[in-house]
This record gives sequence, C-alpha cells and structure tokens, in this order.
Amino acid sequence: MSGPQALHAILVGDGDVPARPELDAAWPGWDAGAGLVVAADGGAAKAPLAGLRPDLVVGDADSLDAAGLAAVRAAGIPVELAPAAKDESDLELAVVAAVARGAARLTILGALGGPRFDHALANAWLLAHAALAGRAAVLLDGRARVRLLDASRGAVAVELPGAAGDLVTLLPFAADALGVTTVGLDYPLRDEPLAVGPARGLSNVRSGPEARVSLRGGRLLIIETHLAKGVP
Repeated sequence: MSGPQALHAILVGDGDVPARPELDAAWPGWDAGAGLVVAADGGAAKAPLAGLRPDLVVGDADSLDAAGLAAVRAAGIPVELAPAAKDESDLELAVVAAVARGAARLTILGALGGPRFDHALANAWLLAHAALAGRAAVLLDGRARVRLLDASRGAVAVELPGAAGDLVTLLPFAADALGVTTVGLDYPLRDEPLAVGPARGLSNVRSGPEARVSLRGGRLLIIETHLAKGVP
C-alpha cells in the first residue's frame, strides 16, 4: 500500500525506547507523516521518551500499573483492555489495532532490547504477521532498523537509505532466500541464494548513503545497524 493517503502508524512496545534525539540522529525522518500512535501496554509510559503521545493504548495492563492506567484514561486516551490469558502479545494486538484503523506503514518502537530475548525474537517474527501483508513495517531503535522482505508472491526490492559505513545484515527467514542481489554494499550479492544456517549475510557494509536489496524468492530479514561516530 502506498500513496498520499497511506496512514503511517507508530507503535510503541514495552522494550527499550530510545530518546527522540537518538532516533532522529540514527534515522532522520523516521516519524514523517505519522498520523496514529498506538501504545502496547507499558509502551504508554515509554512513548514520551520518543516525543510521542498515544492515540490508543491496547493490552492486558500487566506492565502498566494502576496509576499509569489511570493517567492514560485521565488524559482522554482510549484504552482497549485484553484478558491476561490470551494468545497474542500486547504488541501483536497493537499491530492488529493499527491495521484495523487503516495503517499502511508501521514503525514499531520498543520491540528490541530489554531482558527478554524471546520477546525480541517474537517481535521480529511479527513482521511476518498476516495482518502486515502488503504493508511496510519496520522495528526501530537507536541502533537497529529491522524489516522483512517477502518475495513469496513475486520478486521484490527495497531501498535502504542510510549512512556510509553502517552495517546491513541479510538473514533468510524460515527458508532459503533465492536470487538475492545487492547494490551499494561493500560485499555484493548478484542473484545468489542465502541458505538458512550459514552466516554469509552477516555484517555487510554500506558503501554510500544509498543501498538496495532485491529478492526473487523466499523471505529475507534485513537488519541495518547504525554505527554512531566513534562507537564500534
């Protein structure tokens, strides 16, 4: 989905949410055109770190204490409470809620970091959620931008603007990725496969401000790592 009316939603989870200046420095324009902010449970308390005010809070309120929930309601922000015994994560509920409100592009904060590796991994797997089919979605923090390139219905490509010297890792998702071609990376791939298991796609380097990855078959997890000046 694209076009001038495409809704850009920002979702805020309960993981590590960087301060806005850090996001602005790493990913200029990351919030451009945002028209909806959805917080997943405890993400409501972390949204202000990124200079955001939620338009909606969803979740089971297990990571947002009673005072926080009361503050959200006092601010006039709608809350959609879910039962604690549920199959979906709070961030998944936020994804579904944003899509139901017309989001065609989703930027997801607070999905990485924190003490739970299983949560971070599950959040990366959310990029394959059926609700996101045909929509642009990225996980974002102050160092990483993560997206899923899906060629299961035909060849696809994505532009990756960023800073020269930053890292770009390409990992086949669930099955081998076929026909991977890169432009603007130091170690090019030319219509080549990336197999599940080997780490061949790890830590490529952006040679300039523009890069491109195309894919003929399968799915590819693209992880960009912004290297702040003087930080290895």
